[in-house]
Amino acid sequence: MRKSVIHIGRLLGAMWAVCLLAACSSSVSNPVRVAQLPPIFPDYVEVTVPVGIAPLNFNLRGDDVEAVDVVVKGEKGGELHANGEMAQFDVDQWHQLTEANQGADLIVTVCARYADGWRQFNDFRIHVSQYPLEEWGLTYRRIPPGYEVYSHMGLYQRDLASFDEYEIIDNRRMPGGCVNCHTANRTNPSTFVFHVRGEHGATMIQRDGQREWLKARNDLLGGSMVYPYWHPEGVYCAFSTNQTRQGFHVVPDERIEVFDLSSDIFVYNTATHEIITDSLVMTPDWSENCPVFAPDGRTMYFLTCRQQEYPSHFKDEKYALCRIGFDPEKGQFAQHVDTLFNAPRMGKSLTWPRPSYDGRFVLFTLIDYGYFSIWHEEADQWLLDLTTGEAKPLDAVNSPRADSYHNWSENSRWIVFTSRRDDGLYSRLYMASVDENGKATKPFLLPQKNPWQYYDETVYAFNTPDFTKEKVRFDAYKAIGEIMSDGRVETKVR
Repeated sequence: MRKSVIHIGRLLGAMWAVCLLAACSSSVSNPVRVAQLPPIFPDYVEVTVPVGIAPLNFNLRGDDVEAVDVVVKGEKGGELHANGEMAQFDVDQWHQLTEANQGADLIVTVCARYADGWRQFNDFRIHVSQYPLEEWGLTYRRIPPGYEVYSHMGLYQRDLASFDEYEIIDNRRMPGGCVNCHTANRTNPSTFVFHVRGEHGATMIQRDGQREWLKARNDLLGGSMVYPYWHPEGVYCAFSTNQTRQGFHVVPDERIEVFDLSSDIFVYNTATHEIITDSLVMTPDWSENCPVFAPDGRTMYFLTCRQQEYPSHFKDEKYALCRIGFDPEKGQFAQHVDTLFNAPRMGKSLTWPRPSYDGRFVLFTLIDYGYFSIWHEEADQWLLDLTTGEAKPLDAVNSPRADSYHNWSENSRWIVFTSRRDDGLYSRLYMASVDENGKATKPFLLPQKNPWQYYDETVYAFNTPDFTKEKVRFDAYKAIGEIMSDGRVETKVR
């Protein structure tokens, strides 16, 4: 009896597998089977996506492709069909298919027509994650990959459920200006900050729709306010103040190096306009950089390295990850600093720490030296487990080229980061899932309606991405007038 049950179970399993073996649609006649995966762009083979993401439209590589025919079947039911020059799916139908198959796979069958007829490639799968995304979209800066002039740039936001992109602020409205370092509080854009460089420089802080423009530079700090990160309560914001320089390499595989003659960190109190400093994080012989608050608001992580002689010893600039306690009730730092991850002992440098909002991990980038990782091809994503103290590379996420700027979704199950894996020149946005044990999935390129055309024709790189739980409400027209007026709030150092 037991053998019979096993036999029937295997038979049913085999029948189910046969049912899932997708085939080209009826519009394809006599396709020749090709024992290889389809050469698609973007590479969506075996990626993991959230429910409700925009359709993963793709193109087939090769000038000799005359047409494509794609069938997508869900393990739990549902089917989509696309036929034409590329695989392009209806947004609503794609959403319905992912919702019906949460925690299961989509099986994708690709057929392509060439001069000698149709060919059918091996099927591949797209996994629909059990983890929801729970974010409206992304914010990011778009900028041409230049070195010495600002050119055209801006801050933008993208609806992740569709292909709609919206401008937050564009520097063409303020000639000669640069906008950067935009940061929301735990993906909530009601508390928002960004920095304006140039003749009308300022640090903009927006809370609940109310804006104030801080004087860009405080002479007592020796620099401006950059690399912000919000305290979870939204009253404090951590900043770095840096004397930044850049130099150019003479070797073909390296282009530019960014380094700081000095840098310190501090906390700004938005209620009192006070800058809170401490000698433990503003030392004369060390560079402190990139401060971020832990989710409980009582710890601040930051980078530190011994100050070097620049530019001759820039490759000796290697940062470690440290932490210091912070008392939000008193607005004071603790009396000692701990080292969490000593990257210099590995001969490496750590940069851009980002704690997960559940308090479990710190995501960071590891490079050979310095902290401006976007120009380092060896840049990889690493994850520090705060419960065990173990740090490991996210092998499923990393590529042979620069993988850099990153941020978490509020539920700490998704990350967004920049990568130059496609052509080595343009940084583009990728997303991946990270489970509760720190295991990451293969990342996917931000979907576009016509990906080949979009990424081939755009002249912009993407950087400093972050999730946003809702659309950023920002009156850019009124803000430009405020920038050009030069009305600024003075800050005071405590």
